[in-house]
Amino acid sequence: MAWITLLLAGIFEIVWAYAMKVSEGFTRPWPTAVMAVTMLLSFALLAHAMRVLPLGTAYAVWTGIGALGSFMVGLLVLGEPATALRMLAAGLILSGIVLLKVAS
Repeated sequence: MAWITLLLAGIFEIVWAYAMKVSEGFTRPWPTAVMAVTMLLSFALLAHAMRVLPLGTAYAVWTGIGALGSFMVGLLVLGEPATALRMLAAGLILSGIVLLKVAS
């Protein structure tokens, strides 16, 4: 159950990162509100998952999910470039998440 909670925390991290981007420096109220709510949910779920999972594993996986998810949103929604080096970096983050899961 802790892993599912951590996955949900990571998904909320992706949402708040995207909402922060589209809030245009907190000048748009709805994206700013979405960011604040999903940020709180993400942190609460991370804290809950950390009751069972080791700190280093939980935090690294949470940030990895957020980083990869935000990277994908950037590519698919915001039209950011998918260069070979950026794709390699994303693959390395993914391999780190998988290894941390296997090691736990």
